[in-house]
Amino acid sequence: MDYGNLDRDSLIKRIRELEILNEQLLVEKENSVTLDFPWTGNLGNWYWDFETNSVTFNPLKIKALGYEEDEVPKKVNYQFFTDKLHKDDFQKAMEAMKSHLYGDSPVYEVEYRIKAKDGSYRWYYDRGAITKRDESGKPILIAGIVFDITQKKIMEEALEQKNKELEKLSMTDDLTKLKNHRAIYEFLRLKMDESQKFKEELSIIMFDIDDFKAINDTKGHVVGDLVLTDIGKVIRRSLRKTDAVGRYGGEEFLLVLPYTKGIDALVIGDRIRKKVEEYNFKEGIKLTISGGIKEYFGENIKEYINEADKKLYEAKKTGKNKIVY
Repeated sequence: MDYGNLDRDSLIKRIRELEILNEQLLVEKENSVTLDFPWTGNLGNWYWDFETNSVTFNPLKIKALGYEEDEVPKKVNYQFFTDKLHKDDFQKAMEAMKSHLYGDSPVYEVEYRIKAKDGSYRWYYDRGAITKRDESGKPILIAGIVFDITQKKIMEEALEQKNKELEKLSMTDDLTKLKNHRAIYEFLRLKMDESQKFKEELSIIMFDIDDFKAINDTKGHVVGDLVLTDIGKVIRRSLRKTDAVGRYGGEEFLLVLPYTKGIDALVIGDRIRKKVEEYNFKEGIKLTISGGIKEYFGENIKEYINEADKKLYEAKKTGKNKIVY
């Protein structure tokens, strides 16, 4: 920097900035704090002179953003970086700095995305603290260190997505791709809680395939599996967005109908029964289903499902291919 062009006041300010920065660097040297950190992504230290709003930093920080040193102003202020923050991270970063400046947190610490020269965003982890104050306690110098954690974030996001996929798999029946026993059971428990809290109607239907054993015995389990898959599709296509169905076990399916009275569930159940009866399954198979309906009146979950099961048994006992309410 050409100091010969500075006036007296500007030169005094610059000397003051350098003195404060030099003092901080000496302290760090005495404490063995250097830029040679072993941690992956380290971009070095930064120093913010609070009074003059001047930021001194390791060139690695701007090079990671795709800039060359000659593309950066000779004097960089705090806004040079904050103006490049992702809009969703700006407030978070500002609040983190304010919290430290006002003494509400011992350090400034935040993760944020910052816009690179090519328009992409990179993730930074930034941590700093006030290292020098004036006699009144006002901050003079804030020092910190910044890391490029973009690769770490990419790995975290990939892992999060993988975990979501695994969670979905753990709640899905492999054969029918419907909710499995655990998932439909938990969905029902949730809807029962909501029904009690908000005084909303709730009904369930327990479906069972009539004479399914005969299909497995005469056509084999492969065909039997195809039948189960097709019935799952028929039921799922008949649902509203608020409903859910799961394979409860074997050839049984549990349908949960929030905001639905028992008499209305009977209409839904009978519509599904007719669709199954009219469906052309593999190898020309024709089959039927039976169902039992139970409206919720405050029972515990085991009692509730058991009551629907009793209605299903009644449908089976009295001729099959029917829905009993």
